[in-house]
Amino acid sequence: MPKRMLKTAQEELKRGARGAGEQARRGAGNACASARVLALSILTAALMGVAGWAFLTALEMATSAREANLWLFALLPVVNVATAWLYRNHGLRAQRGNNLVIDSTITGTPIHARMAPLTFLCSTATHLAGGSAGREGAAVQMGGTIASNVAGIFRMEGHDRRDLMMAGISSAFGAAFGTPLAGAFFGMEMCFVGKLDYSAALYCLTGSFVGNAVSRALGSHFAFQAIARVPQMDLRTLAIVIAAAAVFGLAARLFTFCIRSVKRLYARIFTNYLAAAATGGVVLAVLFLGLGMAPYSGLSEWMVGAAFQGQTTLVDALAKLGMTAFTVGAGMQGGEVTPLFGIGASLGGWIGQVAMGDPSLFAALGMLGLFGAALNVPITTIMLGVDMFGAQAAGYFVIVGFVSYLVAGHAAVYPAQRIVTPKRRGLKADTTLTVEGALERHRRELEELMHE
Repeated sequence: MPKRMLKTAQEELKRGARGAGEQARRGAGNACASARVLALSILTAALMGVAGWAFLTALEMATSAREANLWLFALLPVVNVATAWLYRNHGLRAQRGNNLVIDSTITGTPIHARMAPLTFLCSTATHLAGGSAGREGAAVQMGGTIASNVAGIFRMEGHDRRDLMMAGISSAFGAAFGTPLAGAFFGMEMCFVGKLDYSAALYCLTGSFVGNAVSRALGSHFAFQAIARVPQMDLRTLAIVIAAAAVFGLAARLFTFCIRSVKRLYARIFTNYLAAAATGGVVLAVLFLGLGMAPYSGLSEWMVGAAFQGQTTLVDALAKLGMTAFTVGAGMQGGEVTPLFGIGASLGGWIGQVAMGDPSLFAALGMLGLFGAALNVPITTIMLGVDMFGAQAAGYFVIVGFVSYLVAGHAAVYPAQRIVTPKRRGLKADTTLTVEGALERHRRELEELMHE
């Protein structure tokens, strides 16, 4: 072999060896970084498991106290004014709630540690006084706060921080609801419309299962209803399920519309935020004490069991929807998921009783459909069904999860969600907008059509 060719071959071998060495070093670095994120995800989830257990315990105590002392409803104006004052003067940006967690996950903006105790205390106070709210909002805010501060302590930035934030969201859902599969996907799905961030899958799965395990080990108890009978998927049943799913999607749109309408109404009437908070509390107290709406206060978890037995009607669903809109719209802390469960189960159970003579399957589908459509999380919805009811009715979970999601459009309870893949062709212009931006665009277009 000529010397020149031999030299060239030797240089090629050296470059190949250097490339292989560099690739090995890069792989080792990535493995170390992934192991670090995984370890911090476990730490975050363990902390969230403790926080989740403490929060669920506090809610149980608050609910028991309120049910034994109905006069506590009279504290609604005081609680709402105190909540508004605390968040306005000491909450920094915590008033944005889950939307702040979404923004922090996507943009890297840190969340101050005070958000966790604020949402814990104010959400518990909301339930003590009888406000119709849930627990997911406070849990996700605590999980996001813990993850953000762990990321700050360990100087995590960029993609690593984003993965840890998603793991924190997953651990919060798993710890608060006892549904680890749904929690894993919720962290990957919550921040976006039409996107799953699979790069965080390992951390979200780990976070959700660890958060759930710690919460249960400390004493959190989760009881799920059973579907009495899963019918064969014939044409008649399929048609009824699809029609019901469309109703669930429309109900989710109504839910978000009512909350936004109450918020806009108070903002339009009152210039003083404390006056608005006091009035909102008074309205709720009158509704609960004066008009007999007390059964729809707090978590109203009785609704789910009653719906599976065929003991709820359309009136129950509308009453809970209205009381939740007045509570959340007035600015009280909590969440929307547990009320959505009650509304969806009542609506679905009524539909199932009327159309099929069996409420339980449709009560389950109503819970899932309203949840997934209002939060824009169809894959989480399917996993939630498996967590809660097993896989026997999984085919129905898939149908309801996607049909209700599509029917609901881009309306959602989280205005900060980023629209990555629009739900249908007519909404392509919403791509890259937030849900709030998309709704504003739709409002402007409607006004222009009305003026033409």
